[in-house]
Amino acid sequence: MLTDKDKNLMAAKGITEPVIEAQLKRFETGFPWLRIEAAATVGNGITRLDPKQQSQCVKLWREFQGGGATIEKFQPASGAASRMFKNLFAFINEGKSAPETDFERQFFEGITQFAFYSQLNKTCVNLYQSNVSELMAAGRYADVLRALLLPEGMNYGSLPKALLKFHRAAAGTVHTPLEEHLEEGAQYAADSCRRVSIHFTVSPEHRTAFERLIKAKVPLMEKVWGVSYDITLSEQKASTDTIAVNMDNSPYRDAAGNLLFRPAGHGALLENLNERDADVVFIKNVDNVVPLRLRSVTTRYKKVLGGYLVMVQRQIKKYLEHLDKGGVKPATLKEMLAYARRTLCIIDPATDGMDAEALTAWLRDKFNRPIRICGVVPNEGEPGGGPYLAYNADGSASPQILESAQINPDDPAAVEMMKGGTHFNPVDLVCYIKDYKGIKFDLRKFVDPETGFISVKSKDGVDIKALELPGLWNGSMSNWNTVFVEVPIDTFNPVKTVNDLLRPSHQ
Repeated sequence: MLTDKDKNLMAAKGITEPVIEAQLKRFETGFPWLRIEAAATVGNGITRLDPKQQSQCVKLWREFQGGGATIEKFQPASGAASRMFKNLFAFINEGKSAPETDFERQFFEGITQFAFYSQLNKTCVNLYQSNVSELMAAGRYADVLRALLLPEGMNYGSLPKALLKFHRAAAGTVHTPLEEHLEEGAQYAADSCRRVSIHFTVSPEHRTAFERLIKAKVPLMEKVWGVSYDITLSEQKASTDTIAVNMDNSPYRDAAGNLLFRPAGHGALLENLNERDADVVFIKNVDNVVPLRLRSVTTRYKKVLGGYLVMVQRQIKKYLEHLDKGGVKPATLKEMLAYARRTLCIIDPATDGMDAEALTAWLRDKFNRPIRICGVVPNEGEPGGGPYLAYNADGSASPQILESAQINPDDPAAVEMMKGGTHFNPVDLVCYIKDYKGIKFDLRKFVDPETGFISVKSKDGVDIKALELPGLWNGSMSNWNTVFVEVPIDTFNPVKTVNDLLRPSHQ
């Protein structure tokens, strides 16, 4: 039963009663397991381009950049870095006086190698009148971590990853991921006017810090790279928050009787993406960046993926324009169907018995969708989603990025397919979000609502259930045309824990 107070809170967030009712029902029903045809592999869902094809794609991308199209980097950057420092928070909370685990020893032994070390040293002196080495020699390891993580120090435990010092750069400077993405944009996403458009999604409490860093860094970067930047920011919409419930699926209320709404995961950012008006949009994780000296492989394959996207989009545009004219010959319809099967990897046995009219309608429906080219890397054991051929509501199967939690662990055949997966999703997307007539798609129409998640969280010591919307590159893009293209593992350099910054790719 919703109270007037509840309704006022919902109205302030822009959430309607039918939305709440649907969310509460979803807690009752849960989400279905996704049925998979196979884990995508090279030759069966994943395209491997040879060097000649790669060079052709790079050339095509450069021509596209100079042709007047609009290009943007869409950069999710609102997530806090707290999980990066989970092990270090545990060190403080457990009252340890010296490193005990391999992780702790690696951190302290390599502490001078972190790009943030100089700032940490100064912070320790300001707080404790001793530098890092002096504190460590005195066994005050926890104080070093407090200086790094807590608000009275550098506050790294609460800041977004985009604002942390990741890499040492030229002339003794250091770079945050935000700066690395600015450089990346200049290297592969400039348009014909040498304008680089980058959109960051940020949290409200850190928006000012983003604006301050952008203002400080952009003038020099524009001069160094010979570009102009058009940088915009947006915040995750409150209307995408989802209601939290008790373990019996009744709405959770705090001690004051208020409902609890929680951010609904990165799938909520589909609303932000839907407001972008570029032809082509690049998307990647904010922490998957490397210093300039190691970036050549990354920038080359961004151009490869961009060129392949242009190639696919132009072919689909040609087919749709042909279908619009009518009178398409059976041989041409057969060619279009072969393209849908071979390049878009759509599996639909129903097409075998279709007459020309039905096949024309089927092709128009399948072709006229947003397009994404997804770089996938050989699987080396990193946690996360992978590329699959999965079934859709209409009975067809198509390429999808799935998380292991979406696949039934009690289905032996599905588990075997998962084990046979050869590639991993690094979140390396290049998207075409306008139709063949140049009109922007309403991306909300291509979401599979059956692909969200329910997780158990803790609130004030009480277990509650939380609802996540279909992930931005998972269920939110389920009904896009998707092509998986193999890219080298060198393009994937995530920073999931602070010690990942000690890897050679981040030094």
